[in-house]
Amino acid sequence: MSTPDFFTAENNQNLAVEVACLKTLLTLMLQAMGQADAGRVIVKLERQIAEMEDASQAAVFANTVQQIKQAYRQ
Repeated sequence: MSTPDFFTAENNQNLAVEVACLKTLLTLMLQAMGQADAGRVIVKLERQIAEMEDASQAAVFANTVQQIKQAYRQ
């Protein structure tokens, strides 16, 4: 399988839209999985965050996962 090239926007506004799109995509994927499997994915994400060495990066990831969890519950 070949690796596709993903181009990321260079300006902050377009990058923010791309990130919001990815958050929405992940939320919809979790909802499609079902509660048990989605819960396992979220637990694994939270474990991964706990193991991160960079505290500022971990905080950003934790905030992102929190946003996704809130959207998932709606």
